[in-house]
Amino acid sequence: MSAKILIVDDEQAILYLLKIVLEKEGFNQLYCAESVAEAERVYEEIHPDLIILDVMLPDGDGFTFCSRLRKWTTIPILFLTAKDHDLDKLLGLGIGGDDYIVKPFNPLEVVARIKAQLRRQSFNLVSRPKDTIRGPETEVLRFGRSQIYVAEGRLVVDGNDVPLPAKEFQLLVFLARRPNRIFSRAQLYEEVWGEESFGDENTVMVHIRRLREKIEINPSQPVHLLTIRGLGYKLIPEPSKVRE
Repeated sequence: MSAKILIVDDEQAILYLLKIVLEKEGFNQLYCAESVAEAERVYEEIHPDLIILDVMLPDGDGFTFCSRLRKWTTIPILFLTAKDHDLDKLLGLGIGGDDYIVKPFNPLEVVARIKAQLRRQSFNLVSRPKDTIRGPETEVLRFGRSQIYVAEGRLVVDGNDVPLPAKEFQLLVFLARRPNRIFSRAQLYEEVWGEESFGDENTVMVHIRRLREKIEINPSQPVHLLTIRGLGYKLIPEPSKVRE
């Protein structure tokens, strides 16, 4: 497979195991780093399509590195760590991680998650209703102060480009293509993350919160991305028409 994958971990056994398993699955562009400094250097050299990132590294931590990466890239980042507390997981997802895998792990599960993330980079698992089909180069979804340029993977708010991790962008596109419809967390997880992500529905809640911070004037009092108590979430293009 042509995808370039960067594995960042200071445990030689983990690097070796993941390389062997991924090579058997057909991935032939695998790169390894054992520290943040080395990961930064390799990233600049190869510009990977996906990163598997340990949290605890000799010269820093994966959370901080992920935050820096999110300033200039939306590629999938999968945390691979022994830190299994819920707060750690929420933090990892909250700063822009797309998945969170706890050690010890099933190597085949990691492969499944990687394949799912790479497939969804092109958003081709998000179905498009007939009444919103346009040319792939022209689809623009608009609401409030925001415009989503789907083919370009861009969110523009008040005329400014707002970087989004891939999964946040997919979630926003899914909801914007289906305005005023309510989706439960389970439905959103199934549609956007898919069965192969093996995650939980709290992931959706984290991504909704982060989206509100980017598209709402007051994230604590949203007017577009609403929570419908007991039911789920929906995106309202025109707040003045809302009657809850």
